[in-house]
Amino acid sequence: MPNATGIKREGINVAEQPGQRPKVVVMGGGTGLSVMLRGLKEKPLDITAIVTVADDGGSSGILRSELQMPPPGDIRNVLTAMADVEPLMAEIMKYRFSSGEGLAGHSLGNLILAALTDISGDFVTAVREINRLFAVRGRVLPAAGEAVVLSAEMEDGSIVTGESKIPEAGGKIRRVFLEPPDVEPLPEALEAIREADAILLGPGSLYTSILPNLLVPKLAEAVVASDAIKMFICNVMTQPGETDYYTVSDHLQAVYDHIGLHLFDYVIVNNGEIPPEVQQKYAEKGASPVELDREAIEDPRYKLIADRLVLFRTYLRHDTEKLSQHIYQLVQDWITRKR
Repeated sequence: MPNATGIKREGINVAEQPGQRPKVVVMGGGTGLSVMLRGLKEKPLDITAIVTVADDGGSSGILRSELQMPPPGDIRNVLTAMADVEPLMAEIMKYRFSSGEGLAGHSLGNLILAALTDISGDFVTAVREINRLFAVRGRVLPAAGEAVVLSAEMEDGSIVTGESKIPEAGGKIRRVFLEPPDVEPLPEALEAIREADAILLGPGSLYTSILPNLLVPKLAEAVVASDAIKMFICNVMTQPGETDYYTVSDHLQAVYDHIGLHLFDYVIVNNGEIPPEVQQKYAEKGASPVELDREAIEDPRYKLIADRLVLFRTYLRHDTEKLSQHIYQLVQDWITRKR
């Protein structure tokens, strides 16, 4: 039964007070991560989101180029997802100008981050301030204090430079890499990983949102060294130009190929059926459901959690409530066993 200090499980109190909540680090970027965080922030967890800074397209790319600042787009999306603000304020952050010379295409949230960067003189300080201003439930940190350039080596040996250009190249990706390769992570990000009870990767674009965080050398080393429970949340659909025809095991293999280790204790995947008419809608854009190839991923080093985790409204998205409950339960059980 719950008590004043926490949840009682098997004779052990798992505290829910903010200073005692399980510490969870999520790593990635893009829409998938933001969707998951909207549900996860409702759980009694101390969340730190570490977000890639490799974006070079759209509004983020323009601000990055013209103001010589890290791209704000993924940071803005995650901040909005984790903020404890009125719905109208969240809409303001997401608002994108459709007209106006120099304004068309820009997100207001991106411009706010650019303004705070100019005022404070530093992008990292700007992100810290907006965490405070928007009453973010947890922390949002860039993976590094400087913008990085993401490149891909394709199967034919060609090199594609620029995060936004990689999915447009039309070939199969062999590997991705950063410039500079020895980029330094934020000390706060390293500290969060070292103190974490759980580390989550995904969902999100495999090569352009998830892997760039693990390509920051010290971040990858910290994740490998951590004794936290590590989970991979697989995408529901493939991404055209990036993970065409990928199965669940293909996603895991790509992480292994880049890191050289099996990182995960748990792999969380959707096994719910997607209606044919919805599949057809996505097929027209070159996307298909990620196949759950159970036999290929049977491995004693990690456990598979498969459930109906998909919802369809305008777009297919993870069922954030159900996904968050799986994650929360795994974290609670992990802490209970450690104690």
